[in-house]
Amino acid sequence: MRLDDERESSNFEVQGGRSGGFGGLGGGGLGGGLGMLLPLIGSRFGCGGIVVVLIILAVMGVNPLNLLGGGDVVSPQQQSAPASSDPRQLTEIQHWSLKVLGSTERVWDQVFQEAGQTYQPTILSFYSQSGTSGCGAAQSAMGPFYCPNDQKVYLDTDFFTELRNRFGAPGDFAQAYVIAHEVGHHVQDLEGTLGQVNKRQRAVSEAEGNALQVRVELQADCYAGVWAKRTGLMEAGDLEEGMKAAQSIGDDTLQKAAGRRPVPESFTHGSSAERMEWLRRGLDSGDPAQCDTFGRAAS
Repeated sequence: MRLDDERESSNFEVQGGRSGGFGGLGGGGLGGGLGMLLPLIGSRFGCGGIVVVLIILAVMGVNPLNLLGGGDVVSPQQQSAPASSDPRQLTEIQHWSLKVLGSTERVWDQVFQEAGQTYQPTILSFYSQSGTSGCGAAQSAMGPFYCPNDQKVYLDTDFFTELRNRFGAPGDFAQAYVIAHEVGHHVQDLEGTLGQVNKRQRAVSEAEGNALQVRVELQADCYAGVWAKRTGLMEAGDLEEGMKAAQSIGDDTLQKAAGRRPVPESFTHGSSAERMEWLRRGLDSGDPAQCDTFGRAAS
């Protein structure tokens, strides 16, 4: 993508350093590794050995409670340092992400103006490994997500490495598509779609609720395509990168990769074919009106 001349959005925050943090799949770090070793130390050296290790960790500044499960019950607000909006703290990939965000603001400003409305931009909240959100804990294992409670997009940019290495979807457009998809959820929130779907999901079965969620996600894919079409920043190869990313994160593809038989009733984001179709529909039309996944069945 040709982002060199694109302005960076100023609508961001960087979540600060954390003391301890929530336990999660990511784990990692000194505390996480030693936390897994405590049972082994206890079996070899007894309770006295564990006490010695905990004293050493306390001296080193590691909260022993986090190793014993206490980190999960400490309130996120007490653990988090204040978020910062100082651009001098940003990494190169965060600067790049804000250029993508700036391009989404430019596009959706135009779309909303055409409809006689005013677009209210989202906030991009950067965090590393673990953080907090208006929807609860933010964990890197969750991937990027949008929280309607505070209308923010949450992103650990390490996900881009996972997108390339784990999901086999390299390229800058694949990364931009991820951000544009989450901004698409913000657009749905402004339109009232998310609230309406949430209300309907509470009144139906799990399978029916999943089917509604699939339509939410496919519409966000289509909105990402609308952004890509209207932004005027695409280059040769970008379309292929986007299609590869959409294919790689389809529910059926992910379930097969996990050694499971695809179960459509359990899908929450759509099959690879559906995700590619709706992204392409937005790309071809550049028209949000073509993204009605609720009134028009995905093929």
